[in-house]
Amino acid sequence: MKSYNVCLKDTVKKFTKRLFYALFDSEQEEAYGEYLEKTFLKITSKLDIDNGKAIWESFKSELPEIRKILDLDAIAFENNDPASHCLDEIYMAYPGFHAISIYRLSHALYKRDVYILPRMMSEYIHGITGIDIHPGATIGESFYIDHGTGIVIGESSIIKSNVKIYQGVTLGGIQVSKDLASTKRHPTIDDNVTIYANATILGGDIVIGKDSIIGANVWITQSVPENSLVTYQTEIKIRPKKNGIR
Repeated sequence: MKSYNVCLKDTVKKFTKRLFYALFDSEQEEAYGEYLEKTFLKITSKLDIDNGKAIWESFKSELPEIRKILDLDAIAFENNDPASHCLDEIYMAYPGFHAISIYRLSHALYKRDVYILPRMMSEYIHGITGIDIHPGATIGESFYIDHGTGIVIGESSIIKSNVKIYQGVTLGGIQVSKDLASTKRHPTIDDNVTIYANATILGGDIVIGKDSIIGANVWITQSVPENSLVTYQTEIKIRPKKNGIR
């Protein structure tokens, strides 16, 4: 019976937490620098990934740029959420920002043909926030997630800049088949789109045009032109009063 390194889940959890801390806290960066490199090399060795040292150096060189992009994400949170009081609150208390941070870190590894570790990182943050972003997805600057629980963003999704997504949104595929693994299965969301709660957008050929608003609870399987408003129509009937009682 084959043995699997499932104990790496705990190692990756600790590595991911400390990587997140080091990205935003200079004291933690200094304290954890040696640990992060040593642990990364241990993980890649266990996963039979060649050139771990070179991958780490390349990944580490990208961290300042990742930080700059995440700072733009944090500003988007502050600008869009009337419940926020300051930037510090975004960095320390917003699960959506936490999920985006781990996504951007895991995506940088995914681009370097490291696959299992980014998936383990994304599953760790998924368990904490309820937000499931595949590390293979492509997401532009100033990305804003409000609330976030139940969001699913598939591997080949493309999300451009200044996009806002609310809880329960799914960017998925119409078909689930292994022979589609190398094709684009998930939608493209253009600049300045807002997608409200529990909307479902399915299909690799689907494009939501820029500056569009997708209302709550809609189900979309065809492209939407620029500057569109898509809403789900429902009828609400209020029972009239009878003897003062409804």
